[in-house]
Amino acid sequence: MSGKKAAQESVVRALLDRHGQTYADEAGIELRDTPAPLYQLLVLSLLLSARIQAGIAVSAARALFAAGMRNPRGMAEATWQQRVDALGEGGYRRYDERTATQLGDGADLLLREYGGDLRRVREGDGADPKKRLQEFPGIGPTGVNIFLREAQAVWPEFRPYLDRKALDGAGRIGLPTSAKALAGLVDEKDLPRLAAALVRVALDKSAAEEVRAASGD
Repeated sequence: MSGKKAAQESVVRALLDRHGQTYADEAGIELRDTPAPLYQLLVLSLLLSARIQAGIAVSAARALFAAGMRNPRGMAEATWQQRVDALGEGGYRRYDERTATQLGDGADLLLREYGGDLRRVREGDGADPKKRLQEFPGIGPTGVNIFLREAQAVWPEFRPYLDRKALDGAGRIGLPTSAKALAGLVDEKDLPRLAAALVRVALDKSAAEEVRAASGD
């Protein structure tokens, strides 16, 4: 092993040790390729894509799930006010009214077009899951990136999914800024953790400095 790769792997170990929790895990989502956890990840992705602190988005997701909105049927059957209240409980107040509407409309769409099962966005000749995900209110390109960074754990055709935000984080801590090179530094199962950790250091300069110090860089 070259000295350069050894140094990079040292940085990755420090990165994963300190910031390698996925956002899904932080929100209490036990991610599997089944309808309920995939829907929960979609909700989390919508919340995280707003201009709001990630911790608040995660807390809001947990509050929605605790209030029974863990699947599209539960979200659709909740009243608009119940969704607003759960978002507020999680501290997601700046965008709560608009987001409550988006969540309700998105749940209705998922039930109507996909039978409540997000796995179906991958089905059919020429299916474009990225385009289909953007059919859901509040999910734009940023939301799709958030979703697929995490969903690569159970949707292997998207590995390695390391978007521009993750690559920005890699550059900040002296790692390669190509998805292929980064993927070569971890086991495949750790790609979602790597993606989440890189995003965290992209968003937090002090986290990046901590990783570099811990790795001896």
